[in-house]
Amino acid sequence: MDITFVLPPECISRIISLTTPRDACRSSIACPIFKSAADSDYVWEKFLPSDYEQIISDSVSDSSLITSLSKKDLYFHLCHNPIIVNNGTMSFVLDKESGKKCFMVRAREFYIEWGNTPSYWIWSYLPESRFAEVAELKLVWWFEIKGRIETKILSLKTIYAAYLVFKFVDTRYGFERRPIEFGVYFEGRDTEERYRV
Repeated sequence: MDITFVLPPECISRIISLTTPRDACRSSIACPIFKSAADSDYVWEKFLPSDYEQIISDSVSDSSLITSLSKKDLYFHLCHNPIIVNNGTMSFVLDKESGKKCFMVRAREFYIEWGNTPSYWIWSYLPESRFAEVAELKLVWWFEIKGRIETKILSLKTIYAAYLVFKFVDTRYGFERRPIEFGVYFEGRDTEERYRV
């Protein structure tokens, strides 16, 4: 029995919306009715974060994205094109597989030990960076950077990872032999998880 004759397209859309973005894309090749259901705004609205309109309207990007694109096109646009949010202090992008929020914090928002000492660090422009300024390490005896992010902007019931994004320009002196100790903790709690990388 062909379920496309038994179930209305709205029901098929509802079922697909309970899966994942990947499953929705795969189901769209099953038949024309599945394609129509899987491409519907109803399905892709479910995959977008509940506060996506607020995030886009608070960004420096063109807010017409909300109305000019289908929900599916908007989803993939936000997966492939980070937008600058939070008054230019962070960028936002969606994880393509899950639709979860990913944030990158600009270097100026971190506490960098000796960050304002020109003989150790300088602030420069890097064309491939999504932010106007990057911190360039000249010389330092220890490498200490601290940052924070408000947890209320994160997706619920999600495991997050934190990454330090950097680029070696000339030399890797000091980094090839010594591990970087990385810590994540919640303000107000005594415990802190630390990892060596």
